[in-house]
Amino acid sequence: MGHNHSHHHQHDHSDVKGRNLLISIFLNIIITVAQVIGGIVSGSLALISDALHNFSDVLSLIISYVANRFAKKKASFNRTFGYKRAEIIAAFVNAATLLVVAVYLIYEAILRFFNPQDIKSGLVIWLALLGILANGLSVLLLRKSSRENMNMRSAYLHLLTDMSASVAVLVGGLLMKYFGWFWVDSVLTVLIAVYLIIMGYDLLRSSFRVLMLFSPEDVDLEKLRSAISAHPEIKNVHHIHIWQLNEQENHLEAHIDFHNDITLSEFDAILDEVELILHDEFGINHVNIQPEYQKDDPKEIIVQD
Repeated sequence: MGHNHSHHHQHDHSDVKGRNLLISIFLNIIITVAQVIGGIVSGSLALISDALHNFSDVLSLIISYVANRFAKKKASFNRTFGYKRAEIIAAFVNAATLLVVAVYLIYEAILRFFNPQDIKSGLVIWLALLGILANGLSVLLLRKSSRENMNMRSAYLHLLTDMSASVAVLVGGLLMKYFGWFWVDSVLTVLIAVYLIIMGYDLLRSSFRVLMLFSPEDVDLEKLRSAISAHPEIKNVHHIHIWQLNEQENHLEAHIDFHNDITLSEFDAILDEVELILHDEFGINHVNIQPEYQKDDPKEIIVQD
């Protein structure tokens, strides 16, 4: 079965993603510098923690941008898949940084909670508003791409959580200004960190599954085997491997045992039918089948190589 891809469309979309990432990098550098200075001047740990998260955003966005550029490189003799997994690696690294930053923020918040300090809430409020506006724009720029690409989703989550953190800092600034609740600074820092852990873990788990060649979570191997085995010429489907190269490509290789000693042209016709089933029912777009007839080998659905 032929696989048609609109390379021109993919190239244009990738250029848009790259441009949006560059804009987001620039915006986050501005926010980071402003919040570091503002956090030191005001004495707000929440603001400094938000700046630290923004700095991690800058690094994650740079990683995402580099991965996006590498992913467009063509395959070669010694890189037959090209750099299609570059964005998955970027997503894994970015998710890991979210968790590291979150743990550090909790540590700092606990220290500050038992040693509260006066905070210049007015500066906190204005810089939180700056963070909301700049990160909000970045979130809008990356929102569409995040739905179809794990790398862009990792960058999007960094920005979304940071926008949420800025909202929390704004609320905290208002409470400190009008009620003098300076302990809110530490509490908000912990809440921001917990949110980062929740979001980061899910992305880390998803990218780890792809890197470890685990089967896609939405593919049931028993149902897949039954769907192929329903063909009257097929006796058994075994030795199945299924994995994701990236979020756009699901690969499958398997052995198919036939009832009869069919010709190569007959096998090609059956293969077309099998590929159609795999594509339409299970979202698998790259198939490699090894045909067999009365071959003495293990017939289990999973065979450890």
